[in-house]
Amino acid sequence: MSTVPQSNAYAAAGVNIDEGTRAVELMKAAVKSTHGPQVLAGIGAFGGMFDASALKAMRSPVLVASTDGVGTKTKVAARVGRWDTVGQDLVNHCVNDILVQGARPLFFMDYVAAAKLDAVQVSTIVGSMAEACKQNGCALLGGETAEMPGVYLDGEIDVAGTIVGVVERDAAIDGSRIQVGDVILALSSTGLHTNGYSLARRVLGELDWTQPYAQLGGTIGEALLVVHRPYLREVSRLQSAGTGIDIRGMAHITGGGLPDNFLRILSDDLAGVFHKGAWPVNPIFEMIQELGHVPDADMFRAFNMGMGLCIVLPKAQAQAALALLGEGYVVGEIARRRDEAVIIAA
Repeated sequence: MSTVPQSNAYAAAGVNIDEGTRAVELMKAAVKSTHGPQVLAGIGAFGGMFDASALKAMRSPVLVASTDGVGTKTKVAARVGRWDTVGQDLVNHCVNDILVQGARPLFFMDYVAAAKLDAVQVSTIVGSMAEACKQNGCALLGGETAEMPGVYLDGEIDVAGTIVGVVERDAAIDGSRIQVGDVILALSSTGLHTNGYSLARRVLGELDWTQPYAQLGGTIGEALLVVHRPYLREVSRLQSAGTGIDIRGMAHITGGGLPDNFLRILSDDLAGVFHKGAWPVNPIFEMIQELGHVPDADMFRAFNMGMGLCIVLPKAQAQAALALLGEGYVVGEIARRRDEAVIIAA
């Protein structure tokens, strides 16, 4: 029979309940700062409760949900020793994923798991989620913090979350109205965002991440950890009443890069033609490609290559849209498909 005292049995198995409780206490104020009157139950409740009565003012509200994670960007955070960005990355990524369908965020739920919990680390991550939630106007409604020795390796941490938003049914954007002759605008990314880190770490792993590089304007660690950009403000500007801008499709350029993500908004008879050189490529991508001898095709499948969001609209509206945005690039156009759905032309 085991001689481990009952009060320490779970700790002896590798799970420290008290550390999880301490993490909740440390993050509580940040989480509550995202709550408005719509949040009826948050921290401590078995389930988050969100008052949806405001949706009654909508003609035909449609809920849009998305789940994602930050992948191996957590390994970069661990190496650099900085945890105040990956939570923002996650929220912004999820906001963008529902934004391209026209939805605005209502609330977010998080999941943080590790072999061994560190209360300060977890609360820092969740605190950065709360910051991004406030910036994007959504509530951090709840989540789960799990300590699972044997599932995760020591020092490993997994960060994921789910967002729920809403859009009027007749305002939903699915790409079905995209036509031949429409133009493609692109908004710049800040860097890798949340994709391609396994390849980036393989290429850059042996370098000094604390040494400044002139071409990066900082260190490799800083370039890899730059926060995933949210595009809610920019898209809202285009969709404001009276602009007359007709957004026919949007693509968030994430895992799979431009070929896989732009394809998702095209009908079977259409193709997106992109012109290399029409937009700036972030220096970190140029460094990865040069040092890793990575072919163009692989770069465009692994990374966003400087384009975080693509917007398809009528050609006649392109300049007006760029003027409203104050930034962006005309990077391509829609053509009749003959072979490939996404063409990256020299």
